Amino acid sequence: MSSLRRHWYHLFLLTVFALAWGWSAWQPLHPDDWLLENYLVFAALPVILLSARVFPLSRISYTLITLFMCLHVIGSHYTYAEVPFGFSMGEWLGSERNMYDRLVHFSFGLLLAYPVREILIRLAGLRGFWAYFFPVDVTFALSSIYEIIEWQAARTVSPELGIAFLGSQGDIWDAQKDMLLAGLGAIVAMLIALALNLWLNSNTWKEIRNSMRVPEGDRARGEAKILQWWRSRHGH
Repeated sequence: MSSLRRHWYHLFLLTVFALAWGWSAWQPLHPDDWLLENYLVFAALPVILLSARVFPLSRISYTLITLFMCLHVIGSHYTYAEVPFGFSMGEWLGSERNMYDRLVHFSFGLLLAYPVREILIRLAGLRGFWAYFFPVDVTFALSSIYEIIEWQAARTVSPELGIAFLGSQGDIWDAQKDMLLAGLGAIVAMLIALALNLWLNSNTWKEIRNSMRVPEGDRARGEAKILQWWRSRHGH
């Protein structure tokens, strides 16, 4: 019972996602595309659940991850190019394009940059400026990796399924725009994190300034470090 009390919020998030996923799996518009889109879920969900036992993230991070995954499975139900809300977004923005895929790519950065920041701070010890810069950098990288995976997957399957999976809607710059939106979402997320830290932590600017200074005693590595290892290995 105490374990359930401790993890009730995690169970709530898992239930929310399970309901969203179950809905998306019920008579999807294009079953083959639904399966292709959900390979991401099949790969990511076990990693999230297993890693939570040894490296649990904050409730904020798990909430943001759950929101993104719910957005993704909604897209998988219809295909990203045919989500009804996406057409409404297109009308609001004066575009004939279904804008749902743009929303999800922006949300990729907006919702996942903070969990990336938490992981980098805790595992890599990032501080100050670098704790805001590298989450954006990593999010850009992850977005580009996904675009490459998407391209290779679309080449492998049938042309009709590949077009549905890519969701480019005839835009030759679709992949570049998706990566840009993911990066912009990450920048917005880090600006929000910075604003909150400035409000709540009076040492934020000091931490940023200190992170830009070279530590005392630091020296160039490169070939000097390689030579040191070489001498150590060969007993010189």
